[in-house]
Amino acid sequence: MNALVELLLRHGVLLVFAVTLAARVGAPVPAAPLLVVAGGLAAAGSFSLGAALVAAVLANIAGDAVWFVGGRHYGHRVMRLLCRVSLSPDSCVRRSELLIGRWGGSSLVAAKFVPGVSLVAAPMAGALDMPWRTFLLFELLGGALWSGVFLGLGLVFSRQIEQVLALMAAAGTQALFALLGALALLLAWRFWRRRRALRDAAMPRVGVAELRALLAGEAPPLVVDVRPASSLDIDARRIPGARHVELAAVAALAGELHRERDIVVYCNCPNDVSAAQAARVLQDKGFINVRPLAGGLDAWFAAHEAALDDGPAAPASAAR
Repeated sequence: MNALVELLLRHGVLLVFAVTLAARVGAPVPAAPLLVVAGGLAAAGSFSLGAALVAAVLANIAGDAVWFVGGRHYGHRVMRLLCRVSLSPDSCVRRSELLIGRWGGSSLVAAKFVPGVSLVAAPMAGALDMPWRTFLLFELLGGALWSGVFLGLGLVFSRQIEQVLALMAAAGTQALFALLGALALLLAWRFWRRRRALRDAAMPRVGVAELRALLAGEAPPLVVDVRPASSLDIDARRIPGARHVELAAVAALAGELHRERDIVVYCNCPNDVSAAQAARVLQDKGFINVRPLAGGLDAWFAAHEAALDDGPAAPASAAR
């Protein structure tokens, strides 16, 4: 632990840049706590506070620029990849889509303070063809605000931080094991919460082959696309005949339909979470024949891309 404290004192600015950059590209490293510690050490004169701020801002811009380019070239594929490796993959896509769609470029600033969304905001901005100048402007503002907040906390609590570092240095490896244990508990809690959410959303699914057979039948089901409108701007694919109804408006849809109507709901989110939530809302309204599409939009196109390109569209009645 003495070596860690010595590293902070000797290479503080470089460490701030490296850890912040790693966090922005997706590595599970504690960038915000490190900035707080850096602010406390800067208050003690160990290194320049201004240099630490510049390093953190540049790291923010560089890391997010990588994903911005990825989003511009690969769109929703990059965002789904990022959401699958995040700690909150089930809400990652939907929350980031809503944030970008509602606030535009300014969402890049707010997203830095929203866990599970901060990593996805930059590639989504790229996928939505945000101009580079706009992206860099809001990245500069957001990076400065985010870095300044945590460095400022370190300045305010500099005495307490020095005391904590002294105790950690005295405790040696015991303090290191305590930190690792706390991190392990945090990850375990997040994993347990995610598994519980998946169990709560568990319900029977309809497969792609079954849905195609139903759509070809005499009484095709209503197919509902519950993706946010901003998602349609990024990924214009849609199951033929599907009706677009955002998740927040699904409850209102119940008043238009017969309770025994067959309904299939889909999204493009991990674990079909938005589709499952929409199906649950309709089930609570008395609908008994509503199911999410297993694998969502990606499963449909992966299994039947050729059929969608060459086959007939779903009957128009499926969209009413």
